[in-house]
Amino acid sequence: MSTRRKRRNYSDEFKHQIVDLHKAGKPRNEIISEYELTPSTFDRWVRENTNSGSFKAQDNLTPEQKELRELKKRNAQLEMENDILKQAALIFGRRSK
Repeated sequence: MSTRRKRRNYSDEFKHQIVDLHKAGKPRNEIISEYELTPSTFDRWVRENTNSGSFKAQDNLTPEQKELRELKKRNAQLEMENDILKQAALIFGRRSK
């Protein structure tokens, strides 16, 4: 039998309220206990709020993660363009014979 908790979703408003409680001086352990949060969840909310003020993953990427995401997108685009050019070369190669 699994003792794992069901994943819960929290609104950004709730997350801001939790972070504000912490900023106002309420101890971390009390907040975690009172609201039944995991320490890692609480720490992530505080970190994200400090870094960007946002809880969206895309707003909290490091510069390296953002660059990697852009490079992967660009690579996929170039691979698609390359495939199109290969197909065009095959088509035009057949016509010229």
